[in-house]
Amino acid sequence: MRIRVDWRESLNLTGTVLKYLALPLCFPLALAVYYREPLVPFLVTIALTLLVGVLFEQFESDDDLGPREAFLMVALAWLLVALVGAVPFVLAGRGTIAHPVNAAFESMSGITTTGATVLRGFDIHARSIMMWRQLIQWLGGLGILILVTAVLSRLSVGGAQLMETETQYENVDKLTPRIRDTARLILKLYAGLTVAAIVVLYALGLSGLAPNMDLYNAVAHAFTSVSTAGFSPEPLSVEAFAPIVQWALIPFMFLGSTSFVLMYFVLRGDVDRLRESEEFHFYLGTVLVFSGLVFTILTLKENPTGDGLHDTVRQSLFNVVSIITTTGYANADFNQWSPFAKHLLLMCMFLGGMAGSTTCSIKSLRWLVIFKAFRRDLFTSVHPGAVRPLRLSDTPIDEETIRDIYSYTLVAIVGVFLVTVVIVVDGARSGLYDIGGFDEFDALGAAASTFLNIGPAFGPAGPYGTYDVFSMTTKTGMVLWMWIGRIEIIPVLVLLTPSFWRS
Repeated sequence: MRIRVDWRESLNLTGTVLKYLALPLCFPLALAVYYREPLVPFLVTIALTLLVGVLFEQFESDDDLGPREAFLMVALAWLLVALVGAVPFVLAGRGTIAHPVNAAFESMSGITTTGATVLRGFDIHARSIMMWRQLIQWLGGLGILILVTAVLSRLSVGGAQLMETETQYENVDKLTPRIRDTARLILKLYAGLTVAAIVVLYALGLSGLAPNMDLYNAVAHAFTSVSTAGFSPEPLSVEAFAPIVQWALIPFMFLGSTSFVLMYFVLRGDVDRLRESEEFHFYLGTVLVFSGLVFTILTLKENPTGDGLHDTVRQSLFNVVSIITTTGYANADFNQWSPFAKHLLLMCMFLGGMAGSTTCSIKSLRWLVIFKAFRRDLFTSVHPGAVRPLRLSDTPIDEETIRDIYSYTLVAIVGVFLVTVVIVVDGARSGLYDIGGFDEFDALGAAASTFLNIGPAFGPAGPYGTYDVFSMTTKTGMVLWMWIGRIEIIPVLVLLTPSFWRS
């Protein structure tokens, strides 16, 4: 059998990605020096990623990167970066993440910006290790931005090509015709937003409005709010800080889940593009509607929260924004909320922010097209002879793209339910139900949270819980589900088809 994929080119580019991973590792290494913490976890990881990267770069090819090679490179790079990222956790040798499976879970959750954690005992870990945990989420957010804008939109993955329609991405192409230039442009926007978050959070600490928001915490939470990732070095997440910090994080989570290409044009003064973006209006509308619904439920007499009006507004808006943007922060234990409110949060898990952002899940753009297509189907059912093209921001969408979006959404939803079955079956085998406080709804939440890269779920894996309650078998599966879900499912699934390799 002749292999039709130029795997050498894919390995070569994957090696380049691994080689450059040594640069961000220098940041926690510097912190380890400053705090007089062990250096070995980072020195060994730097040496390892350089070695593997250089070895992979030896696989050279004269061919350009084609669609098949891009699929293979994307899948390999995301998987190997996560495995390398787990090495410092194992070498540090402390807590639950010292186990290789747990370390892989934590690292994959970080690089995929999921935000689910298996940590127990936050205070036993070195500050440099905890900062590496934050940094890999920031790197994952940057990586997915470059991946979506420069690669997936060109491979037509699940309708990702529609980002070009909604934001006129071809204009960006004229400015940045190469992937390297596109990456540089995205990095400037991403870094600028991160610096702004650091300045705002640290200023709140210096002003005395948030006494425990020091520079370390400001950097840590800027990394994971802009990347819509959700890790926090605090066991109580952002509830450990003053309410003003939680209010300050909301706009950064929202912007991190907004199309960076759209932000680029707005910053250049093209505000009309924002006003004309149907996807942005849909994204903003879902945030406001679900926040209003959750607020209404929490203020009903039969569902009291025990908090004042201000606290209820803050908790409703913050947690809805956190889940829709797939950030995964929490400022309340929503396990204690009414079933209606929890089911609304579960629905939020399937929404996601805009395409071309750091967000995960199905994303607003796909839902907008699905709703438009469904409305058109209702119209043509009554008027079978009508020809009614689907438009997004006044630009027609071809039928093949609509089918791609339907297919992707179906695969994502079916995938969540299949993962739920696995969690339920393995939970019964491992005795998870014996600990109490875990049921099928919690299993569905954990499945949606890992496969759609949301973060906290419900029950033991809730906002202040840990995924360490699951068996090693389930956690190994979750590592794979987070990987598959983060890179839009299709790049992994196509690797499993014989035609990808042969035809």
